[in-house]
Amino acid sequence: MLITSVTNNKVKQWTKYKNKKYRDLDDRFMIEGMHLIEEAHKAKIIESIIILQGATNPYPQYEYYEVSDNVMDKLTMHVSNEKIMAICHKLDYELNINDHKVILLDGLQDPGNIGTIIRTAYSFGYDKVILSDNSVDLYNDKLIRSTQGAMFHIPVIQNDLKAIIKSLKKQNFTIYATTLTNAKNLSSVTNQGNIALIFGNEGNGISKEIIDMADQNIIIEMVNFESLNVAIAASICMYKFK
Repeated sequence: MLITSVTNNKVKQWTKYKNKKYRDLDDRFMIEGMHLIEEAHKAKIIESIIILQGATNPYPQYEYYEVSDNVMDKLTMHVSNEKIMAICHKLDYELNINDHKVILLDGLQDPGNIGTIIRTAYSFGYDKVILSDNSVDLYNDKLIRSTQGAMFHIPVIQNDLKAIIKSLKKQNFTIYATTLTNAKNLSSVTNQGNIALIFGNEGNGISKEIIDMADQNIIIEMVNFESLNVAIAASICMYKFK
């Protein structure tokens, strides 16, 4: 099907997916570029493909639409030479009794930081990443791109962190909070059981109510500085427990 008008109903609907409200309403989101689309294809979450008029469709197995330049310009979310997009359905995950190592993110706002943490968690074989309700939206375009598609292969959910921690404790998880005060050096921690690592907001760290729920505070001991970027800190801790 060829679409040449930006007022076409399909185009109007797709454009709405730039807004969290409509992503949540339809449980759909939009991605752009071959790499992300290939990862989404592997994860079996693609619903339809949008390509530039006259271009070859690399995924003919899906419903697809050809669109004119003006329509593609309307839909595109960032500057890209790859004029291909996809509409995907959201992934639906819950806590699992077979989980052993999970990452909890409390109030993170930088999509790049979250994306890096998700990629690292996937690389090191963690079971799940859980964002608090007040973190940036999981399906934010910048966040999706920063994961390089890793979020399509490791369960990532967004939920009430306090309820999640209570549930993890019932499953005999040890909850570690990364903080600068009243903390045990990371190098001295030897726990090899079920663990959850909490990382906090870029400016304010983990909220007090979440810290109070942790079993142990941990700190990365350093020589000349007292704080690290949250994604770097998370990577160091994840490597320790991988």
